[in-house]
Amino acid sequence: MGGLRIAYLGSGSKGNSALIEAGRTSVMLDCGFSTKETLRRLERLGRAPETITAILVTHEHSDHVSGVARLARRFNIPVWLTAGTLQGCPALDDVETGIINPHQPLVLGDLEITPMPVPHDAREPCQFVFDDGSDRLGVMTDIGHVTAHVVETLAACTALAIEANHDVEMLTSGPYPYRLKQRVGGRLGHLNNQQTGNLLKEVDTSRLRWVAGVHLSDTNNTPELASMAMASALECEPEEILIAGQESGLDWQSVA
Repeated sequence: MGGLRIAYLGSGSKGNSALIEAGRTSVMLDCGFSTKETLRRLERLGRAPETITAILVTHEHSDHVSGVARLARRFNIPVWLTAGTLQGCPALDDVETGIINPHQPLVLGDLEITPMPVPHDAREPCQFVFDDGSDRLGVMTDIGHVTAHVVETLAACTALAIEANHDVEMLTSGPYPYRLKQRVGGRLGHLNNQQTGNLLKEVDTSRLRWVAGVHLSDTNNTPELASMAMASALECEPEEILIAGQESGLDWQSVA
């Protein structure tokens, strides 16, 4: 039924969710939308909730988890997350859950999923690399700074969907309160465009076919600035960089 592929229902501070598929396996990564909105966006991508194998949760912040419990409960979908993240999600008490060891791969159907602990202001946050046996897709958002483990885990991915949350100047001069600016730009916050570019210079991109910028701030970034930073690092044209939008998401992209 096709190789490794990904689509975003939407990505940004108002809600995040993606679908990663291989063979007959369809994993939803986070769900920060209401059930009604999630169903609308799934339909736009040509998918029904009954086809979802599992929901994988990165961390407990509301823009990633607010819709998980209702969707899982209504359609009887198991939820996988770390023990720390589960502690931060009391709404999941009556939902079927599986605990992720952040240091061991997890196999769900046709996907092998490698967790990647990241520095973020959450209980036990993880991002993930998805492998179908032929290709590797790295997905990484909500990380305050790049670690050596992140660089190692993302090495030789065939495709990357990585956070380019904010432009430093826009965040500094923007409308956020000082404490929120410090949080977003801090070492447990979110990557800025330059940090994302630096990561792309550092990580092994020898097999990389495409890269997408995700989790862009509507207030403190623009698709143009994010694309320019990432393209500069990869020595390609900004038009070659994919961007997942808050409202538009990202249509199906084949990793193979």
